[in-house]
Amino acid sequence: MNKKAVVAGHICLDITPTFPQQASKNLHDILSPGSLTNVGPADIHTGGAVANTGLAMKILGADVTLAGKIGNDAFGDMIESITGKYGASYGLIRSAGDFTSYSIVISVPGVDRIFLHDPGANDTFCAGDIPMDAVKEASLFHFGYPPIMKHIYENDGSELVSIMRMVQEAGAATSLDMCFVDPDSESGHVNWSRILSDVLPYVDIFVPSAEELMFMLERERFEQIRRDHPDEDLTSIMSIEEDIRPLGDKCLKMGAKIVLIKCGQPGLYYCTKDEISIAQISPKLELDSAKWSSKYGFEKSFVPEQVLSGTGAGDTSVAAFLTAMLRGYGIEDCVRYAAATGACCVTAYDALGGLKSFEKIDEMIADGWKKTE
Repeated sequence: MNKKAVVAGHICLDITPTFPQQASKNLHDILSPGSLTNVGPADIHTGGAVANTGLAMKILGADVTLAGKIGNDAFGDMIESITGKYGASYGLIRSAGDFTSYSIVISVPGVDRIFLHDPGANDTFCAGDIPMDAVKEASLFHFGYPPIMKHIYENDGSELVSIMRMVQEAGAATSLDMCFVDPDSESGHVNWSRILSDVLPYVDIFVPSAEELMFMLERERFEQIRRDHPDEDLTSIMSIEEDIRPLGDKCLKMGAKIVLIKCGQPGLYYCTKDEISIAQISPKLELDSAKWSSKYGFEKSFVPEQVLSGTGAGDTSVAAFLTAMLRGYGIEDCVRYAAATGACCVTAYDALGGLKSFEKIDEMIADGWKKTE
């Protein structure tokens, strides 16, 4: 595989205290004021789309340049050291005037993750930080996490639109991932429907999660489901036909050509535009437009060997999807590798420790790897 990729956007340091498997499922028992909770050693690793998706693509065999912004501080040194182990630190920008972004990830067994996050240098990332020399040599450009990058989402996402238009005009296929929006944050008051309407005409491959997409495009429906089911995983409530498929269709109508919606534990939904639209994607990607056009389907998740943390599962699924695409696989195979990689990811506390090669995944599937019911 000689096609190159650039992965840009949000990067941070994730600090995850480890909890024993028998930990209480009641967060009030663990995080009550004045209490002391014994935990295991902290798992410290890179996070965000640049690290999770970009490094996963490198592990899976893709030729990737990372484009993220970090500070000249201790956390920045740690990120540079970790990415350096993969030969990928050269694309990072060390900004003397910024602090490095970090997250405290509370991942208690049996409880959905809680993130305490400082966006740091990600808030000042802009179009001028995109390595255009690398982009011009790339077949694929992937950008991740605009909702937690202030300069990217402010002014109705004008900077994001500029980036995706600029990259597409430079000849690379474009891919965009989102992340969940805190309704009470500044980003939560942005008109995301308008931003998507403006940017998706410049996005070839759109890979959001179902929850964040419903928040952005069907806010009233999202809030209704959240009110009716406050403690349940939204993806277990959403209907493929009534909720997910209409969201995918909206994204196609807004301009995206290939849509992959991450639906959490249930699996992945995908849909694509007609053959003429698919043929407009950069020829550097070498997609067979006849085999990629007018596709709709749902790929169930594989059953993981164990579940330690869901951190990075969506990002690594995207990494597998894009890497398989760069290898020339058809959409059904790309989605299958994405689902399998997500199931591998959750077996480790970090996003990368559980990953397996496509060849190993093929062996596991051939040996009867079960899917979720």
